[in-house]
Amino acid sequence: MNMKKVLIIDDEEDIRELIQYNLEKEGFEVSTAENGKLGLEKLKESKPDLILLDVMMPEMDGMEVCEIIRKNSSYNDVVICFLTARNEDYSQIAGLDIGGDDYISKPVKPKVLVSRINALLRRGGMTASEEENNEINEDLIIDREQYLVILKGKKLHLPKKEFELLSLLASKPQKVFGREIILDTVWGNEIVVGDRTIDVHVRKLREKIGSDYIQTVKGVGYKFIA
Repeated sequence: MNMKKVLIIDDEEDIRELIQYNLEKEGFEVSTAENGKLGLEKLKESKPDLILLDVMMPEMDGMEVCEIIRKNSSYNDVVICFLTARNEDYSQIAGLDIGGDDYISKPVKPKVLVSRINALLRRGGMTASEEENNEINEDLIIDREQYLVILKGKKLHLPKKEFELLSLLASKPQKVFGREIILDTVWGNEIVVGDRTIDVHVRKLREKIGSDYIQTVKGVGYKFIA
């Protein structure tokens, strides 16, 4: 069985060592980098399944690193989880806007960290029939095997959580998905995220595929219009 690969990019040596020790103990293959530039080099060497990315780093901060990674479609299936001691709401929303999948606050609690990473890497909540490719109409096709959306003949490589959110909503057009169902299915019930996380991802999807496909049902959630 292939071990899941995690890349830690953090300028604090003690944090890197603590996380590496606990993840390797749980069976992960771990590589580390002490700054953003080295982190991008490590990313090229061995494509990880997940990146733990510190926000506050000298020279190149985590936001810049995330932006660079998300501009390369080869890494769209790589999960990016920010590490930060900054709990300001604007910082978290900014991170989600540029393609981050989640946040973990410092100081890091090893058991919580491992649980969060397992939840982020887990793909669940879809039945076999929902895993099939879904041709919504002649303009929109969702290819779940390749994590690819084809909009009017143009390929869109969406970040993982945006793709999974779109796949969930499109799996049952006209069905209203409540916020709790969306959180449990896309993020996993071990992930502590709020309603604004869903709203940010919906907004990003609307920017990319248009505003006609996803409809807000006030006080409940969202539904997909085929």
